[in-house]
Amino acid sequence: MTFEKIIIRMPNWIGDLVMATPILTDIRQAFPQAHITAMSLSPICDLLREDRDIDELFCFSKASSFGRRSERRDIIEKLRRGQYDLGILLTHSFSSAWWFWRGKVQRRLGYRGNCRGLLLTDALALPSKIHEQHLVETYKQLLQPLGISTSDTLPRLFFTDKEIEQARKLLHQLGIRPEHRLVGINPGAAYGSAKCWLPERFRQVTEKLLRHEDIRILYFGDQTSMSLTKEICKGLPSPVVNLAGLTSLRELGCLIKLCRALLTNDSGPMHIAAATGTPVVALFGSTNEIVTGPYKTPMSRVIHKEVACSPCYKRVCPIDFRCMKRIETDEVYEALMQILHTHV
Repeated sequence: MTFEKIIIRMPNWIGDLVMATPILTDIRQAFPQAHITAMSLSPICDLLREDRDIDELFCFSKASSFGRRSERRDIIEKLRRGQYDLGILLTHSFSSAWWFWRGKVQRRLGYRGNCRGLLLTDALALPSKIHEQHLVETYKQLLQPLGISTSDTLPRLFFTDKEIEQARKLLHQLGIRPEHRLVGINPGAAYGSAKCWLPERFRQVTEKLLRHEDIRILYFGDQTSMSLTKEICKGLPSPVVNLAGLTSLRELGCLIKLCRALLTNDSGPMHIAAATGTPVVALFGSTNEIVTGPYKTPMSRVIHKEVACSPCYKRVCPIDFRCMKRIETDEVYEALMQILHTHV
């Protein structure tokens, strides 16, 4: 079984895209001579820039995929010009399969569902234990029809030496030196507030960390979490720097890589940290850490309280938010300090 041109449709969420990166490695190892294209939504496709296992990055915007007919036609024409003989769909939508079918990708591999089975040449049933295994494993099982067994490859991201050096220069400008223990905190989550720990408890943990003179803290977040982060950081002293909404995704990745630890909800930055080797204290409530927790990161710690309604996968808690309220400030602080004592 050989393929000359392969296109892989990557997931649309930051965390899911990072968890799908082992597929790029596995496909490259299985087909070392193939031309491999990663197709990804903008702007998260930037995370795949500099990826060593792909030859081309095909970025598109959501506006293009659902916008004017001419824009949709442009995407189809680009797929047709690619003359791909294999397409792998890591998304579950009907539209993603429709693009590959209209784009004349010869062999189209994906999980069935959402009425798209007829658009696929290889329509696989979802794994029977999909809610009992990590999403990374679910992605990997999709490759079995290609003769690729489930591998040990891990999520990973690539950054250039120049990008890392620029991140170090930014830290220096912020008064953060190599001898400081740098902690990142990400209090938001794109999916919804049900995934987010209480803002006042993030602040309480921050105040506890500030008792150590050598600890410096960076708050991260996107545009939507700027107001939340600003409220948490209000009045905190200079060892705390709020970078929410001020970094690109690649800058965020480099800064997370330089942290000694990251405190976060179940979110994209959590998976970026796991992929760059930064230990994580991850707080779970409405979602399932077995499926989307940090993947095979021995130094990381997941805190998840067992309550009857969790995981519910809701965007907003409809009752009393018991899953997150039961996570106490002291246990989060202690988990962070344990990492800081062991991660040098």
